[in-house]
Amino acid sequence: MLVKAVIIVFLLVILYTLGSSFYFMVRDKGEGERTLKRLTWRIGLSLLLLAVVYIMYQMGLIEPTASPLNFRG
Repeated sequence: MLVKAVIIVFLLVILYTLGSSFYFMVRDKGEGERTLKRLTWRIGLSLLLLAVVYIMYQMGLIEPTASPLNFRG
C-alpha cells in the first residue's frame, strides 16, 4: 500500500507542476521564467518517479501482472 501511495503522491505533484506552469504561461504571457522552471521541475520529477519505480521493481517491492485485457482473437 505504501508503494501505491508514493506513486500517487508523485503523480499528483507532477500534475500540480504542470497546472501551475500553464497558469504562469497564461498569466505572464510567455515573458517570465516561472513557466520554464515549473516545466523543468516536472521533467525532473517524472524522471525521478521512473527511477523510483525501476528501483522498487528491482528490489521486488512491485511485480508486473498480466494484462486485464483479453487479446485473444
